[in-house]
Amino acid sequence: MTVLKTSLRSFLAHKGRMALSAVAVLLSVAFVCGTLVFSDTMNTTFDKLFATTASDVTVSPKDAAANDEIPQNGRPAALPASVADQVRSVAGVRAVQGGVVSMSVTVVDSRDENIGPTSGAPTIAGNWSPNELRSVEIASGHEPRGPTDVLVDEATADKHHLKIGDELRTIAVTGDFTARISGIAAFKVTNPGATVVWYDTATAQRELLGKEGLFTQVSVDAAPGVSDEELKADIAAKLGSGYKLQTAAEATDAGREDVAGFLDVMKYAMLGFAGIAFLVGIFLIVNTFSMLVAQRTREIGLMRAIGSSRSQVNRSVLVEALLLGVVGSLAGVAAGVGLAVGLMEIMTSMGMELSTQDLTVRWTTPVVGLALGVVVTVLAAFVPARRAGKVSPMAALRDAGTPADGRAGKVRAAVGLLLTAAGAAALWTATQAEEAGAGSLWLGLGVVLSLLGFVVIGPLLAGGVVRVLGAVVLRVFGPVGRMAERNALRNPRRTGATGAALMIGLALVACLSVVGSSMVASATEELDRSVGADFIVQSANGQPIVPQAQAALEKAPGLDHVTEYKWVEATVTDPRGKAKKTGLVAADPTYAEDVRRDTTAGKLADAYGPGAMSVGSAYAAEHGVEVGDRLTVAFQGGRPAVLRVAAITSDDNNIDKGVMYTNITTVARHVPDDRMPRSMIVFGTAKDGQEAAAYQALKDALKPYPQYKVADQADYKETLKDQVGQLLNIVYGLLALAIVVAVLGVVNTLALSVVERTREIGLMRAIGLSRRQLRRMIRLESVVIALFGALLGLGLGMGWGTAAQRLLALEGLGVLEIPWPTIIGVFVGSAFVGLFAALIPAFRAGRMNVLNAIATD
Repeated sequence: MTVLKTSLRSFLAHKGRMALSAVAVLLSVAFVCGTLVFSDTMNTTFDKLFATTASDVTVSPKDAAANDEIPQNGRPAALPASVADQVRSVAGVRAVQGGVVSMSVTVVDSRDENIGPTSGAPTIAGNWSPNELRSVEIASGHEPRGPTDVLVDEATADKHHLKIGDELRTIAVTGDFTARISGIAAFKVTNPGATVVWYDTATAQRELLGKEGLFTQVSVDAAPGVSDEELKADIAAKLGSGYKLQTAAEATDAGREDVAGFLDVMKYAMLGFAGIAFLVGIFLIVNTFSMLVAQRTREIGLMRAIGSSRSQVNRSVLVEALLLGVVGSLAGVAAGVGLAVGLMEIMTSMGMELSTQDLTVRWTTPVVGLALGVVVTVLAAFVPARRAGKVSPMAALRDAGTPADGRAGKVRAAVGLLLTAAGAAALWTATQAEEAGAGSLWLGLGVVLSLLGFVVIGPLLAGGVVRVLGAVVLRVFGPVGRMAERNALRNPRRTGATGAALMIGLALVACLSVVGSSMVASATEELDRSVGADFIVQSANGQPIVPQAQAALEKAPGLDHVTEYKWVEATVTDPRGKAKKTGLVAADPTYAEDVRRDTTAGKLADAYGPGAMSVGSAYAAEHGVEVGDRLTVAFQGGRPAVLRVAAITSDDNNIDKGVMYTNITTVARHVPDDRMPRSMIVFGTAKDGQEAAAYQALKDALKPYPQYKVADQADYKETLKDQVGQLLNIVYGLLALAIVVAVLGVVNTLALSVVERTREIGLMRAIGLSRRQLRRMIRLESVVIALFGALLGLGLGMGWGTAAQRLLALEGLGVLEIPWPTIIGVFVGSAFVGLFAALIPAFRAGRMNVLNAIATD
C-alpha cells in the first residue's frame, strides 16, 4: 500500500511529463482499437447485406464466377428459366424468384459520364423482382415496368444529381440500351458503395444475358417448418449435380470470403503501423522513466537510507508505469472508437458508404487495447526500474545521478556492432538469393537485426555524428551553437534513444521511397524496351472491352493497326501426357510488333499462324518441349485443340513472363462465341507521322465509353507513377503516426532535460545569457537530435530499400533508383520537426525565474 501511495504521489508530481508519454500510449492503442473497430464494422456491414439479400436456398450455374469477379467474356454464367419451374415443384418450397445479376456493365448519364463508383466497388445491374424488397424499398416513383424503365439506388441518384425521368445508357457486351429513371430505391441496410440499377426481367435477360429465358440464379424460400439444409437436399435431388446450391448461411459465408481478402489486407496493414507506433513509443517511455529516475537519484537514495528495499523502489517505478499504461490505454480505447468513426467518414467520402449505425465494438477490442498498452508500458519501464532499484543510500549525499557504467558501454557497443554486422550480412545474402521466397526471409532478418543494431549502437554513434552535425549546422551560431552541441553530447544514451524513435519511422519512409521509385523506373524502362505500340486502351476496373467500343476504336482514323489481347484459361498437356492448368494470351498477329518478346527458339510471329502457339522457356525446359512439338490445349468453355509449338519465348523478359501465345482465330475455332473472352487490353499503332491525330481520334471514338482510358506511352508511365505515388502517400500517412510519437519523444526529452538543468540555466542567465539565446540553444539542441535520428534513419532505410530492390529484381524490378529529392527533403524537414518539438520546452525555459532556478536543489 505504501508503494502504491508513493507511486501515485510521484505520478501526480510529474503529471505534465507523464502526459506526453501517455499520449504515445494513447495514439498506439487508439490505432489498434480503431483498426479493430473499423474492420469489425466493415464485417458487420457486409454480413448484414449478405444475410438480408440471401434467400433460404440459392441455385446458380456450377461455373458461376465469385461475387467479386467480372467474367472475361462479359456474360455472367446463366441457367435456363425452366430450372425455376422445376424448383417450384419441390415439396417444401414456399416461393421461387428468378434473378439476373451482372457486374459486366457500365451505366452512363446523358452527358456520357460514368455513374459507377470510384471506390473500386462494382456497378451491379439486375432484374426487379419481389425478392429485391428484402434489402430495398422504393423511395419515389415506381418499379421498372418495361424496356424503357430503370430503377436506380438512392445514394447514386444523390451523388450524381439524378431524378425521375433522366435518361441512363447501359453498356454491356450485348450492346448499348437506354432507359429513363422510373423510380429511386433506398437500401434498408447499408450499401457499401455499389451502384445498383434494376430493369424489368425480360429487359435484363435480353440486354444483360443476350436472350430471354435465362437467369443467373434462382432464389428459393422455404415453407414454414422446412430447414434450409432439408430444402437444399430436396432441390439437389430434383435438379441433379449440374448446379451450385447454397443455403443462406453458405451464401453469406461465400460473400464474406469474397471481401475477406480486401478487409484483411487493410486490417493487418493498419495493425502493422500500430506496431511501429508502439515500438517508437517504447523509446519515449524508456527515455521518460530513465530521466525521471536520474533526476530523482537523491530522492531514491533517501528512500533507501530510511529503509526502502531495492524491490520496493523497483516496484514503485513499475507501478508508476502501470498507472501511465492504464490511463493512456483507457484514453486510447475511447480515441480508437473515434478514429474508427473518422475512417468510416473518409471511406464514405471516397464512395464506400458506411453507417455509424453498424458501428461494432466487440468486448475483445478494449481488452486487447488495455492489455497491449499496459504490457508495453510496463515492459518499457522495466530497465529504468531496475536502474532505480540499484541506487544506493549513499546517492542521497550526491548532487548527480550514478555515472554511466563504462564496462556496460563497451558491452553495448560490442553487441550493437555485432547485430549491425549480422544485419548487413543478412541483407547482402538477400541480394544474392536466387529465389524470392528464401531471399525474403533473409531480407526480413536483415531489417530486424540492422534496426536492433542501430538502436543498440545509437549512443556510440551519437558522439561522432552529433559532432559532425554540430560542425556543419551549429557552429555558425557561435557560443550558443557550441552549448547546444555539448548539451546533445552530455548524455549520448538519451540522445541515441531519442534519435532512434525518429529513426524508425524515417527508415521505413526511405526504404519505401527507394522501392517505389525503383518500381516506377523499372516499369518505365521495361515499357520503353518491350512495348512498341503507340497506344494502350484498357479499363480501370477490369471491365472487358465491349464489341461496340472495339468497333469504335478500330474505325478511328490515323491508325495503322489495332491489336486485341485476350486471356484464355486452358489446360495444356505435353507430348508425355503431363497436364498443366494455365492461361494463354490470344492476340492478333500484330502483337509480335506491338510487344517485343525475345525468343530462344523459333519466331514469335510464327506462333500466330494457323494451329500454332508458343511456350515460355521455363515450361519448355521442364516439360522437354521443342519447336515443332504438338501440345493438346483444352480451352475452358470450348473444345480441345492440338497446337504446334512454333516459338519458345525467353522468360528473362518481364512482359508476360512465362506466358503462352496463340492466335485469336485459333481460339475462336474451338470456343463458342458466347464463351469467347473479350479483350482486356487493346494496343494501337499510328501511321507514320499521325501519332497526335490518332491519339485524339481514339479519345473521341471512346468518349461514349468512359470506362476505358486511352493512354500513349507517356500517359501510361505517368499513370504508373501516380499509382505508386498514391500508395506511398497512404503509407506515409500511416507512418506519420510513428513520427508524431517520435516528435513527442523529442518534446519530452527536452522538457525533462530543461528541468534537469534548472540550476545550470539559472546560472547561465545570471552571467548574461539572454532569454532569446537560451531558447535558441534549446531549439538548436532539438534540431541536432532530430537530424541525428534522420541521418541514421535515412541511411538505414536506403540500405533496406537497395537490398529489397536487388531481391525484387528476380521479379522484374531491375532498376535501382534513389529518390534524392525525397531523401533530401525529408532530411531538411527533420530540422523543422526539431524546431517544432522545441517550441514548448524552449518557451518554458525562457520563462524561468533566475533566482529560483539558482536556488533549485
